[in-house]
Amino acid sequence: MTVIKIELPDGSIRSYPAPLTVAEVAQSIGPGLAKAALAGKIDGNLVDTSTLIEKDVSLALVTSKDPEGVEILRHSTAHLLAHAVKELYPEAQVTIGPVIDNGFYYDFSHSPPFTEEDLGRIEARMEEIVRRDIPVQRALMPRDEAVDFFLQQGEKYKAEIISSIPTTEDISLYRQGDFIDLCRGPHVPSTGKLRVFKLTHVAGAYWRGDSRNEMLTRVYGTAWATKEELEAHLHRIAEAERRDHRRLGRELDLFHVQEEAPGMVFWHPKGWALWQEIEQYMRRVYRENGYQEVRCPQILERSLWEKSGHWGHFHQNMFTTTSEEREFAIKPMNCPGHVQIFNQGVRSYRELPIRYGEFGSCHRNEPSGALHGVMRVRGFTQDDGHIFCTEDQIQGEVSNFIQLLRRVYADFGFDEIQYKLATRPESRVGSEEIWNKAEAALRQALDHNAVNYEELPGEGAFYGPKIEFHLRDSLGRTWQCGTIQADFSMPERLGSSFVAADNARQIPVMLHRAILGSLERFIGILIEHYAGALPLWLAPVQAVVANISESQQDYVAGVVRRLRAEGLRVEADLRNEKISYKIRSHSLQKIPYQLVVGERESQSGQVAVRVRGGKDLGAMSVEVLVARMKAEIGAHAGEPLA
Repeated sequence: MTVIKIELPDGSIRSYPAPLTVAEVAQSIGPGLAKAALAGKIDGNLVDTSTLIEKDVSLALVTSKDPEGVEILRHSTAHLLAHAVKELYPEAQVTIGPVIDNGFYYDFSHSPPFTEEDLGRIEARMEEIVRRDIPVQRALMPRDEAVDFFLQQGEKYKAEIISSIPTTEDISLYRQGDFIDLCRGPHVPSTGKLRVFKLTHVAGAYWRGDSRNEMLTRVYGTAWATKEELEAHLHRIAEAERRDHRRLGRELDLFHVQEEAPGMVFWHPKGWALWQEIEQYMRRVYRENGYQEVRCPQILERSLWEKSGHWGHFHQNMFTTTSEEREFAIKPMNCPGHVQIFNQGVRSYRELPIRYGEFGSCHRNEPSGALHGVMRVRGFTQDDGHIFCTEDQIQGEVSNFIQLLRRVYADFGFDEIQYKLATRPESRVGSEEIWNKAEAALRQALDHNAVNYEELPGEGAFYGPKIEFHLRDSLGRTWQCGTIQADFSMPERLGSSFVAADNARQIPVMLHRAILGSLERFIGILIEHYAGALPLWLAPVQAVVANISESQQDYVAGVVRRLRAEGLRVEADLRNEKISYKIRSHSLQKIPYQLVVGERESQSGQVAVRVRGGKDLGAMSVEVLVARMKAEIGAHAGEPLA
């Protein structure tokens, strides 16, 4: 009899007669663990609980308390969805069903396409299959045999997927009852483990993401370890829908988009007031931190984009035009223009670092299906900046930028930031030596600021590695906004140089940096973060002055003039409506201050003050009100950032 040794996560070692399954090991440890085990991890590799162990290994049992366990639940629930659909609609064809953030989806070919009304019936059948507690079994099949098998089943999409796999490979299949699906696995031991799920919505999706192919129906769902987690997630979804910036943009009269200008934003007066407050704030950040504001042309000749490297790596996303037999591109980014400014005249090492900032308007030809309100657009403006410096200055500049970004985010109400270091991609420019220097400099800056960060191998820009800054909003969602990139290549490609201390010509390092990123997208994030109830300093209308009767019109006009003279954004409401109607109307518009004026207030030179949320502050003089509002604005808009 062969005896094998299995090392468990606590360092203990158990001996067993070989072979035995992962499930049998779990049972030997205890019935509770055996019941909870969803999979195993042998020498670091995830496997099914039915996997045979035939030699000495390290083994960890995976349960729903582990991140891998939750992912297995979601992956298995995607297959449960496909199983239910095939039972209800045998003529439907299944395609792919991956795990995504917080859930899964599965694409189906079915006529007519599934709708939201079909989800209840499908979900009920999924629950029935769970109650059957069907064992889930893995098997291998030669590739060509698997192609024939799925063709015989009428599953042409599965056969097409398998046909792309080398003929020498065996295909991993999973069976649960009469349903068989292609998958690498692992999966839960039986369908009875899948008790906490919800189908959420449907959408259209082209086969393999190609608009020339058939439009499929994508059914989305979510799965969790506990009912409490599911309910919390569904609450977050509902709250996200309530906060959707597209809906609030219409309701608050901030902006709109329309088909005649796909991916472009029409900013209404209130939305543009919000935009301007943010832009002027960032302009102050530029001034107080040594940036010189510049402005570059929107259209540049193709030859410059070829020299910079963008034409070869980004051409498919650029809008192009021709004039007098010359080809031009509308700029998708600002960096080559800033290099042209740096290149004017002879630069000395004594001038460095030179920091340029621009509210640069860019255009990128994003797929129409990816456009989303102001979050994903074709025309956008970046709070873009580029720092030209020496190698020795990189670490200090990046460290200073990290500290500046933290302060700016805090002013906008974001205190939690995740840091990620994206390293060299497969398609890139520059030598390995240059990439080693650039990545090392960014790591040193992160370490200097004592932040924990995650590495993203292969996700850097084609010209340099980057630090990504992901802020967390009030719903716990993360958004990548800020970035700083170390670029040793573009300045050389575009002929930049400076005179060093020894009078030799050297090539500067270029740091690409943005704090907010796309202003359009950042505004969308702000709207959803605050559910439209923006803090006073950002609110497009900070106060509205409403009269109770016609006799107070002149007094209201005077109050509005005085408040506007103090730099406050104020409107008058002189409509012939009841004051209760006016208050409700402005509450729905999320106005921070409502100032009500009746006969008593006009006679005493005061205003009755209501703040957002309905709290009544009583009557006060305009001077006291101004002092209060300015103090509130100052507390939230930050002190000088120098």
